[in-house]
Amino acid sequence: MESASQDINLNSPNKGLLSDTMTDVPVDNTASARTSAPEGLTEAEEEELRSELAKVEEEIGTLRQVLAAKERHCGELKRKLGLTTFDGLKQNLSKSWHDVQVSNAYKKTQETLSQAGQKTSAALSNVGSVISRKLGDMRNSTTFKSFEDRVGTIKSKVVGSRENSTDPHSPTGSGDKSPQDNAPF
Repeated sequence: MESASQDINLNSPNKGLLSDTMTDVPVDNTASARTSAPEGLTEAEEEELRSELAKVEEEIGTLRQVLAAKERHCGELKRKLGLTTFDGLKQNLSKSWHDVQVSNAYKKTQETLSQAGQKTSAALSNVGSVISRKLGDMRNSTTFKSFEDRVGTIKSKVVGSRENSTDPHSPTGSGDKSPQDNAPF
C-alpha cells in the first residue's frame, strides 16, 4: 500500500505523509480458508472473484487516504482564506433553506395555507356582513323601536329634571343646553 500513496500527487506540502496518518483496512482472509467453493462456482472462478475483491478493497483504502488528504488540503485553504466554520455553517443553512423553499412539498404547503387563509378571510367577512344585517334588522323591528322610545322617554325625563334643577354643580345648571342633550340617543 505504501507505493500507492506515493503515486498520488496532491500538489500539497503534505504529500507523502499519508502512510503516517492513515492505516490500511485489514482484509478478512478467513473466508478463503473454506475448503469448498460456493454453489455454482468453480475453484478458478472463486479465485478470480477473490483476486478482484482484494483489488477493490485495496482501491477503497487508497481512495480513503486520498479523500483524507483532500479534506486536510481543503481545510488548509479555508484557513488561509480566513473562512471559518461559522461561515461554512451559515452557507450550508442558507443553501438548505433555499432547497426547502424550492421543494414541491414546501410549495404545496405554502399554496394550501394561502388558500386556507383566503377562505378564512372570506368566511369572516361573510359572518361580519350577516351580523351587521341582523343588527340592522333588529333595529328596525317593532320591539327595538318600542324599547328605543321608552329609553328616549326616560332620557327626556332625566334631562328635563336636570334642567329644572338649580344645582350649581350641574353641567346644565347655568341654563345653557349642552350639545350632547340634543343628541338623538
